[in-house]
Amino acid sequence: MKQETAEETETPEEEKKEPEAAAAGTPETEETAPEKERKFGRKKEGELKKKLEALKAETEAALAAEKDKYLRLAAEYDNYRRRSQKEKENTYSDGKADTVLQLLPVYDNLARALKAECSDPNFYKGVEMTMTQLLAIFEKLGVTPIEAEGQPFDPAEHNAVVHVEDETLGENLVVEEFQKGFKLNDKVIRFAMVKVAN
Repeated sequence: MKQETAEETETPEEEKKEPEAAAAGTPETEETAPEKERKFGRKKEGELKKKLEALKAETEAALAAEKDKYLRLAAEYDNYRRRSQKEKENTYSDGKADTVLQLLPVYDNLARALKAECSDPNFYKGVEMTMTQLLAIFEKLGVTPIEAEGQPFDPAEHNAVVHVEDETLGENLVVEEFQKGFKLNDKVIRFAMVKVAN
């Protein structure tokens, strides 16, 4: 029985040693595992940061490209709108100018009729009223007569068909108007046909 007791007493000591060895090995394992996890975590974090930065740069480049496209499209639309508006205004203005040009021979005939001698005052009054009405229509359309007689010659408004030398008159002066000129706003639609002195 003593032997069994000795064996029994030896066994707990051995068991005590084994847990001590196990306990001695455990702290080493616990210290290295977190370090490995930290290193792995740092590596993963670095990779993620690089991916995020690359994604951010790619997104910013795509956004800048889309913004550029949008700005170009907006500028093109603005140019188109302005061009369309200008074309519309020019079309209207050209149509108005063509219409007035068709009416100018009527004006010329009425002006000649008013200069001619007339024995019938009612007839003369009728022609005068027609001329007044035509000039009122021209005024509403923005058509104005070009002043010529007694004015300095202006090649932008006058068409010199006759030139005379006369020392009693000023230089480059319009002395007679053969045909009235007209402007639509600032655009000359018919030059004044004139005689210029000196």
